[in-house]
Amino acid sequence: MTPPRILITDDTPAGLTLLASLLEPHGYEILTASNGRDALRLAARAKPDLMLLDVVMPGHDGFYVCRELKAETATRDIPVIFITSRRETEFVVQGFRLGAVDYIEKPFQAEEVLTRVATHLRLSRLTRDLQQRNAELEEEITRRRAAEQAKEKADERLAVLTAREAVRWGLGGFVGESPHLSRILEDITRLQPFGKTSVLITGESGTGKELVARAVHHHSPRAAGPFIPVNCVAIPPDLAESLFFGHTKGAFTGATADRKGWFELADGGTLFLDEIGDMPAALQAKLLRVLEDGEVTPLGSSGPRRVDARVISATNADLPAKIASGDFRQDLYFRLARFSITTPPLRDRPEDLPHLASHFLSLFASEMGLAAPVLTPEALNSLSHHPWPGNVRELKNVMERALILSGGVPIQRSHLQLFPAPALYSGTVSCISSATVPSPAVKAILLPNTASLPSSPASPAAIIADLPLNLEAAEHALILRALEQTHGNVAEAARLLDINRSRIYRKFPQVGKA
Repeated sequence: MTPPRILITDDTPAGLTLLASLLEPHGYEILTASNGRDALRLAARAKPDLMLLDVVMPGHDGFYVCRELKAETATRDIPVIFITSRRETEFVVQGFRLGAVDYIEKPFQAEEVLTRVATHLRLSRLTRDLQQRNAELEEEITRRRAAEQAKEKADERLAVLTAREAVRWGLGGFVGESPHLSRILEDITRLQPFGKTSVLITGESGTGKELVARAVHHHSPRAAGPFIPVNCVAIPPDLAESLFFGHTKGAFTGATADRKGWFELADGGTLFLDEIGDMPAALQAKLLRVLEDGEVTPLGSSGPRRVDARVISATNADLPAKIASGDFRQDLYFRLARFSITTPPLRDRPEDLPHLASHFLSLFASEMGLAAPVLTPEALNSLSHHPWPGNVRELKNVMERALILSGGVPIQRSHLQLFPAPALYSGTVSCISSATVPSPAVKAILLPNTASLPSSPASPAAIIADLPLNLEAAEHALILRALEQTHGNVAEAARLLDINRSRIYRKFPQVGKA
């Protein structure tokens, strides 16, 4: 521990020697100055813990030195004890007014000097400790106040976001009037009081399974909790256990910190497992254990942790068939499917199609700052006869593209760009709408070796049987379709396809020679 440092200032060498010899044996570090100017300079540099300051000195007297010390931030807290031979009350009071803490009369009494010095060093140390604690408390109060304010703002933002989420994913997000949709809404409403029940949502890709899952969450007692969506197909096998159940620091190479898994992140809310039918068998067993026990054990942890997460799962796979083949656990199925909801394909709810199409047009028009255009009868007829293999997701993309192509005018059949299954013709693969056939002009320009092309598209059975699985053939098909739609206008076809015209010329050099 550093010994207390005392600066003695006296213009008489005898006074300096006497005080130094009295204090030094008691473990104090002694500094001396013989005038006020040196005292100020030494005090600023050495920062003593206490000063013994003679009042009467030539040049700068003790009062001047004390006044200068208290005027500077670096030295104002140094306690000053005046040394004086004058006992007048006014003289003593002046010293206190300047900031001194005490005074010692000459001639010195050794015990008095030692007692006063020790007392004021202790008081100074206690004062510094108190000031430091007060500063720490002020910092803590400021930090807590800032944290409280941040929490209030976060709660406000969360409330706004929760309200927006409830509107976005609530029952108002379902558009249509078909019996299928009515049944789904009834199921969501029926589930509202049962916040712990696991739900399995089945249906084709693009039928809105996640929309149903979010609606179930936001119409349950868990609405204020988190909704954690997980795509089971995209989980790396070597990280699956860590991602689901978490890990502790050092559990494996690269685990530099503790990490919560999806189950803990969803605590108090909902964990949505999409494409559950593709979950690996090893992970299925671990998931079943969590659903049965309500506990997860992070990698590297010595004990389990309780979690309260509702599981909603979805799949477009035939789970009974997977159970029969041994690819999916039957006991897990019964755990997940305590309540089941089936989302129908768009082709089974044709009465909803006009409502959905108009809804998406209004949605995208609002985002683009346009007035929502109407659908012409011809366009609506094309939509009604399309098989919609991509379901609602496909319809949404078609309507966004149609709005861009139309620029806000009524949607025509030509704006829809529907993509049916490709047909294989002799010599060239093409993908053409059932409503259109390549014109003789386009055939002559693009396909000089296909004069025998049929004047009407192949039957659906023939199209499916001859469906090519070839990306280059598909690219040919798309370019052909764009040229057909634009009546051979390469620039316009390139714009529709969002490619450079040179790409069309490379695929169909006959265009450049026409």
